[in-house]
Amino acid sequence: MSLECAVAGHVATITITNPAKRNAMTLAMWQALPPMLDRLATDPGIRVLVLTGAGGTFCAGADIGALPSLRDGDRDLAGEAENALAAFPKPTVAAIRGFCVGGGVQLATACDLRLATDSARFGVTPAKIGIVYPVTALARLVRLVGPAHAKSLLFTADLVDAATAHHYGLIDRPIPDAELDRRLQTLTTTLAARSQLTLRATKDIIDTLAAPMDAAAERHRFWQEQVLASGEATEGITAFLERRPPAFTWTHPDRESQKP
Repeated sequence: MSLECAVAGHVATITITNPAKRNAMTLAMWQALPPMLDRLATDPGIRVLVLTGAGGTFCAGADIGALPSLRDGDRDLAGEAENALAAFPKPTVAAIRGFCVGGGVQLATACDLRLATDSARFGVTPAKIGIVYPVTALARLVRLVGPAHAKSLLFTADLVDAATAHHYGLIDRPIPDAELDRRLQTLTTTLAARSQLTLRATKDIIDTLAAPMDAAAERHRFWQEQVLASGEATEGITAFLERRPPAFTWTHPDRESQKP
């Protein structure tokens, strides 16, 4: 269970490796990502970053058993890792095979570009365990796919195929499995050859234009309080670990209590 980093020419590749759990991200892996990105960001030889998964899958999300540990006081460790990836100053590409679910989508949407095989499967699944998807990840998902498709993914928590993900705007295009490495090589070679000033400035300006979300962050804090008070996440995680259907009991508060 680790994040493995390899460098070839101007391209650094971080590989999510946890084969026993379809490359689910453990607490240690979430914690390891920001300092790894910091090192790569200051390396003048690195011009492009690729994020991928070992074997035939990208990332099945956060390790469910580790979820209670992902919040350290007021710190959201998974969110910090996601934001560090989004803030990486050089172009980032998610190379996706197999399952890209939950926290896997969180990481993929934090990348600038997403290449996926036509056999890849995508899902955003917090509704299965009674948690609220991070506000930064929600914002990026909505910017990519729009409110209606984001709600469909989040409300149903169903897996969608690569063709549907492409239709939604979640990935650039489905690629035959055998062609992913070649397409990735072509793309990263092109990006590494372009003006790095132009690429960095373009990324910075576009991300700044898309960034405002103070109101959403305030609402997210409200719903995090609901999660903690309700016991929904405890029940969802326990049921998952016990391999039984969850018994969710939360009911809507009145409208006044929902106001920030």
